[in-house]
Amino acid sequence: MARILVIGGGIAGTATAVALRKAGIEVAVYEAHPDSAEDIGAFLTLASNGMRALAQLDASAAVTAVGFPLVSMRVVDHAGAELAHVPLGEADDPQLQYRCLRRGELNAALQAEAARRGIGIVHGARLSSVEDGPDGVTAHFADGSTAAGDLLVGADGLSSTVRRAISPATQPRYTGQRVFYGYTRAASVSGPDACITMVRGRTVPFGCAVSPGGEAHWFARVPGVPLSAAELAQGSAAGRRDLLVPLLREDAPVAADVVASTTDDILVTNATEIPPGSPWRASRTLLIGDAAHAASPATGQGASMALEDAVVLAKSLRDAPDTETALSCYESLRRPRTEHNTTVSGNISRGTHTPSRPAGGAPPSRPGDDDLSRILEWDSDIVATRQAQER
Repeated sequence: MARILVIGGGIAGTATAVALRKAGIEVAVYEAHPDSAEDIGAFLTLASNGMRALAQLDASAAVTAVGFPLVSMRVVDHAGAELAHVPLGEADDPQLQYRCLRRGELNAALQAEAARRGIGIVHGARLSSVEDGPDGVTAHFADGSTAAGDLLVGADGLSSTVRRAISPATQPRYTGQRVFYGYTRAASVSGPDACITMVRGRTVPFGCAVSPGGEAHWFARVPGVPLSAAELAQGSAAGRRDLLVPLLREDAPVAADVVASTTDDILVTNATEIPPGSPWRASRTLLIGDAAHAASPATGQGASMALEDAVVLAKSLRDAPDTETALSCYESLRRPRTEHNTTVSGNISRGTHTPSRPAGGAPPSRPGDDDLSRILEWDSDIVATRQAQER
């Protein structure tokens, strides 16, 4: 494998570039946005599986330098009564603890790590088309420039141009909720340190985590019709606050107080997914991350799944005898796991499934959980792991 083109410099694309470079593969990243701060306002949580993937890339320090850890989760009812308080993931290992951080901070940290390793990231390179030929693949950009490689990886997110090139019939679909995000230092939020509190409102699920500096990071998932592009782009913080507070006040007063104290921007997005079963590859082109398997944010696994993608793809290309075998290995390992996440998350957003935990506090297992450590372990042969699973 001489050269790989990665389209998209977000979480999936930049992590994949870091993984490919570690595997000894030449890689270049092309990002449409002019800088690394795409979607800087929204926050996310990296789960222990995502942190494990980062550790295999020797990139943990770059990410733990931003955000803050979460070691437990409280669940309260609409009146504030505690229903459960359980550990999150591998809370005893500082390197694998859940982490709460802004998406833009994570992008910037990963891009800085890529630059430190000598990986080229071209900003302002908006893909217009993909030309797949017998001897290679060529990316054509809106400014008239081109780039040629042996494999093109589409990591360009929910509205992927690469996906439209290989599967124009695949369209993102709305899962039934608008998700609001905000920050405030003015709210009084009680609870243990390094803990995220989830409010099981009767109408609006709500979550809140407080940083060591006292800033509450909150989200609310509101059912209803999807917002238009204009409403997503132009809505004001005051208007969004006025919508949310009455809904929360009659259902979860503690949540309403947090939102009411938020004076800065309140972000909102439609919870959307890529339908399971959609094509991921064609000839010399492959989709990863949200471009392939975007899920609603209800399970909080989007970024972690993207980081797993990066490690599994790099190891597959490193260990397989040829590209076709590598991509087949990658897809067979990733599709059951990511599509399970898409289905579970979508069902939560649609209200057809209520998340639950056994009495011991462990989350329900996903396909591949039992083998995840071995699959992600950098020094293990991933093709041999896949063959052992099939026997």
